[in-house]
Amino acid sequence: MWKTSIVAMLLGASLLAHGQQRPAQQVVQWQLQVVKDGQQIDSFDGTTTVGQARTDTHHQVVQHEVGCKDQPAGSIDLSRTITVSPLRVDPEGVMFSIDTQETLEDDNAARTDIGCKLPPQPRQVSASHPGLVVPPDQWASWTIVDHNPNLVYRVHGNVVSNGANGNGANGGMSGNGAATGSSNPN
Repeated sequence: MWKTSIVAMLLGASLLAHGQQRPAQQVVQWQLQVVKDGQQIDSFDGTTTVGQARTDTHHQVVQHEVGCKDQPAGSIDLSRTITVSPLRVDPEGVMFSIDTQETLEDDNAARTDIGCKLPPQPRQVSASHPGLVVPPDQWASWTIVDHNPNLVYRVHGNVVSNGANGNGANGGMSGNGAATGSSNPN
C-alpha cells in the first residue's frame, strides 16, 4: 500500500512539474536602418529572444585634408553603438527598447584666421527609446537628431516561427511614443 502511495505521489509530482513548464520564448528578427539627411548610411539586423538584448558597434574612420596646404590629417573614428531589446510581442506588433550612442562629425568645416581648414569637430549623441512599437509588416521611425544633421532610425521586426536565435548587424528604425536623447559636443 505504501509503495502505491509513493508511486502515485511521484507520478503526480511529475505531471505537476510537466504542466508548469514555460512556453518557448518568442524570437524576433529585426532590422534597424540609420538615415542621415534622407539617405540610409548604416544598418543593423539581428534575431533576438524577447527579453534579451543585442548590442552592436559599427566604426567608420574618416580623414580630412586640413591646413593651408590641404594635407591629410585629423582622423576621426565615427562610431555608432546600438542596443536593441524586443520587450514584447502582441497583436499591435513588437515593442522594442533601443539605446544608441553615436559620434557624429560637424558638417561645418572651421577655418583659421588666415583661411586654413581645421578638422571637423566630433560630437557625441546619446538617445534612448523605452518602448518603440513596430506594427506587424511595417516600419516605425524614430528621430534621433532634428537637424544638422537630421538623423532618423527606422525599425522593422517580426516573430521568427522556427525559434532560431542568431545575430547579424545592419539597421533602421521608425518610432513612436516617448524618447529621450542628448547631443554633446566633444
